[in-house]
Amino acid sequence: MTQVRVLAGTRKGAFVLTSDGRRDKWSVSGPHFGGWEVYHVKGSPADPNRLYASQNTGWFGQLIQRSDDGGASWQPVGNDFCYAGDPGTHLWYDGTRRPWEFKRIWHLEPSPADPDTVYAGAEDAALFKSVDGGVTWTEMSGLRLQSSAPGWQPGAGGLCLHTIILQGTRMFTAISAAGAFRSDDSGETWRPANRGLHSEGIPDSDAEVGHCVHHVEAHPSRPDTLFMQKHWDVMRSDDGGLSWTEISGNLPTDFGFPIGVHAHEPETVYVVPITSDSLHYPPDGSLRVWRSRCGGGDWEPLTRGLPQQDCYVNVYRDAMAVDTLDSCGVYFGTTGGQVYVSADAGDSWSPIVRDLPAVLSVEVQVVP
Repeated sequence: MTQVRVLAGTRKGAFVLTSDGRRDKWSVSGPHFGGWEVYHVKGSPADPNRLYASQNTGWFGQLIQRSDDGGASWQPVGNDFCYAGDPGTHLWYDGTRRPWEFKRIWHLEPSPADPDTVYAGAEDAALFKSVDGGVTWTEMSGLRLQSSAPGWQPGAGGLCLHTIILQGTRMFTAISAAGAFRSDDSGETWRPANRGLHSEGIPDSDAEVGHCVHHVEAHPSRPDTLFMQKHWDVMRSDDGGLSWTEISGNLPTDFGFPIGVHAHEPETVYVVPITSDSLHYPPDGSLRVWRSRCGGGDWEPLTRGLPQQDCYVNVYRDAMAVDTLDSCGVYFGTTGGQVYVSADAGDSWSPIVRDLPAVLSVEVQVVP
């Protein structure tokens, strides 16, 4: 029987939410690593029993946890994240220069082919790789040694590498607040992928780097088509990130964090707009997911089952996911501790759970 497993990282631990293919009744396991911030939990596409989690506290630092039984038990693996060579410096808000400093892992991206290979995006912005199931880590230093890197500045959440997309020898990353980057040689060398992005508040609003990208997604069947939610503007690229066009269209606001793509309809896209960069809650206190069925520009609000008044939660960049069932499921978690599911591609919603700690990430696995 098909099992659906939702992996939620929160401010106070990780939770595993489990249902069958109907996705109407759920069991809850957790908190795992209670009291720790769990920035991201993600399963291996190559082994449904292999999960990775990024566990962090200000007291004890960063730790990677691994499960080999679908989240029933966990073991700490590696925490040897070291920048390659002399780390040098990068730019700061006030124009001063500061050394690169490792703080935490924001995002984990397991290989689609090998359960022991996993990539990690760090703050300060760096890309790491493990080929032994997370026990040891090596910086893929070509990204941080890219010529524009000394000028990267942190976004409000830090200088974080939060998006990793694997497409064979092609890779994409996104960094707040540097922008998007593309590699065509499995991460050895990188180039900025930001042409067409426009950002107010930086010295050159159309600069090659310096844009605060919030999240990027791609559909497996359309590797050249990327969708981006940035700090203001929803964007689209049809040439593998070499150029971008705005698709915000009729959204009530084009500020938000997550963006998702339907598993079977590569032109169906989901976003969760919030009021502004200073007001991190839905417009008018009405929680709405917005869907475009034409790849952006024309958007419809999805409200059935979601609170439409007095709702002032946020949805973080890694807190939306889709499953691969025939009737595509869409999931998101909020800073209020709710995790919602739609088993009909967004037409209607119901809470899986309401009272978790603030949700930092949501991922989903379908286990045959």
